[in-house]
Amino acid sequence: MADYVLALDQGTTSSRAILFDRNGSVVSVAQKEFPQILPSPGHVEHDPNDIWNSQLEVAQKALEQKSVSADQVAAIGITNQRETTVLWDKNTGVPIDNAIVWQSRITAPICEQLKADGHANTIRQKTGLVVDAYFSGTKVKYLLDKHEGLRNRASKGEILFGTVDSFLIWKLTGGRTHVTDVSNASRTMLFNIHSLDWDDELLGILDVPREMLPTVKDSSEVYGDSDAQLFGKSIPIAGCAGDQQAAMFGQACFEVGSAKNTYGTGCFLLLNTGDKPVESKSNLLTTVGWKIGDSVVYALEGSVFVGGAVVQWLRDGLGIIKHSSDVETLAATVDDSDGVYIVPAFVGLGAPHWDPYARGTIIGITRGTTAAHIARAAVDSMAYQSRDLLEAMKSDSELPLQSLKVDGGASVNNALMQFQSDILDCNVKRPVVAETTALGAAYLAGLAVGFWQDLSDVQQNWQLDQEFDPAIDDARRKRLCRNWQRAVERSLGWETVE
Repeated sequence: MADYVLALDQGTTSSRAILFDRNGSVVSVAQKEFPQILPSPGHVEHDPNDIWNSQLEVAQKALEQKSVSADQVAAIGITNQRETTVLWDKNTGVPIDNAIVWQSRITAPICEQLKADGHANTIRQKTGLVVDAYFSGTKVKYLLDKHEGLRNRASKGEILFGTVDSFLIWKLTGGRTHVTDVSNASRTMLFNIHSLDWDDELLGILDVPREMLPTVKDSSEVYGDSDAQLFGKSIPIAGCAGDQQAAMFGQACFEVGSAKNTYGTGCFLLLNTGDKPVESKSNLLTTVGWKIGDSVVYALEGSVFVGGAVVQWLRDGLGIIKHSSDVETLAATVDDSDGVYIVPAFVGLGAPHWDPYARGTIIGITRGTTAAHIARAAVDSMAYQSRDLLEAMKSDSELPLQSLKVDGGASVNNALMQFQSDILDCNVKRPVVAETTALGAAYLAGLAVGFWQDLSDVQQNWQLDQEFDPAIDDARRKRLCRNWQRAVERSLGWETVE
């Protein structure tokens, strides 16, 4: 009897592998950062080989650390940075170019043309997405346009497209399996979330050959087995979901109206809307949460492009902290940001603004402003941006939110979680296992092979670490949020200003 499930959590700045036991507890974890490639302002790339090599290394290391053999692993689950786009040669497995990362704005001109040509409503109605450089479809078009003759080869099935999950499954199975799941497919701008299939009209609009696309599967089913030489014996690959949907599953947000916010490189807030997609009037995304058998769960999602990445900027760009974990200590040396606001629109703004031309702003600086105030404002920006999403979400869904479940690296910051509760005016709950993205992938894989029996097993494993209740008055909350909105307005459309 296998004792563990291995989750591969392939993120934007690092690859992680986490071994979970039957209680959903972390047994072993390994992590490795890999290079960010920044060819020009607003353009972000990864070397697909860096993604694969780092992910395989940490997967092997997570097993070795606890002397766990492949026989003891029931299944592998995969979760990933979602819209990042990889094209590779079907015969050789060699990537055609660097992966274009979800953060990249390189395809903003393509998006402007799509809007000018009148395609925005069609895309919105079929995919639940807004036309934005964030999503994979325009990235695929960009790469097919960039390389002469590539589209012709793709139409013959010689070139494959995949988001990171597809690329990893391809590599893990030795090139035998080209698949994705519904949650990742729903982020491509090529997938009809109503029919749950690739859409020929959308493929025509973006001039993407169907022959290069992966087969779309459930989020919880056996896709294939890993190549035996990777771990000493083959292991079923049985779960897959984009990182934010996986976190929602790992947080056991199974009831309509339940919500989670992940504080990672970006911040991503998802609200369970049940078995019917809810159309957003507030520039949020309608997305597939997951599909298990005949059951499909949809969600409303708001995306903050720069969340925890603002702390990396304090570390690497400004040099005011040595380690990301130092930000909480520095920010705690002041009572508040003293009127300083940072809008970290380093690569534009996501929901609900969707402005690729917004740029970062620091406002409210006085002679008395210190590095601590800057640090505090940077941390606060994650909470403010998340509040913007939640207000839009409540308006769209007409669902009351009693509490918000939180996870991700920055959720360990107690001051941030308290401030989030303060400006949301609602209860915030942090679970014992903060690695809910990887946990969700593990649950989806484990359910497919009977390691866990049903959703109630997952629900019972969820344990509260700490909860935060609002501690400021309504007048102060309104004042803070009003000033935040003023700061955001000043960041919009900056790049287009002559």
